[in-house]
Amino acid sequence: MSATETRPPPAPVDGAIRNPANPDHFMVLQPVKRRVRVYFRDTLVADSRDALRVIEIGKKAYEPRLYVPPSALKVPLEKLEKATHCPLKGEADYFALDGREIGWAYRAYGFAAALDGLHSFWGDDMRIVEGD
Repeated sequence: MSATETRPPPAPVDGAIRNPANPDHFMVLQPVKRRVRVYFRDTLVADSRDALRVIEIGKKAYEPRLYVPPSALKVPLEKLEKATHCPLKGEADYFALDGREIGWAYRAYGFAAALDGLHSFWGDDMRIVEGD
């Protein structure tokens, strides 16, 4: 494609939520149809049958993430002073357990409202078990 040609719009992705300012930045939310448990060390942090798997494509294909509702949390998490912004998902607040940052939750934009208040966790520090 030459520099003077315009790139065609991306092919539609069924069920995708797109960043209104950049349609190449999108995510697909998939309900997880089985139980999800999240552990930090030996501590059960969350247990849910209402998790969502988020597959996001932006500057790259990001690692799929599981999100659980706040009602799934089994231990109190400490809200940190850290916050970040995602043009697709919204404003993220970060949380710690035993003084260690373990995850985040979004104050999601209207078009990404399905993620509002849901918690996700860093994969390297957590053990995630799917299924009973």
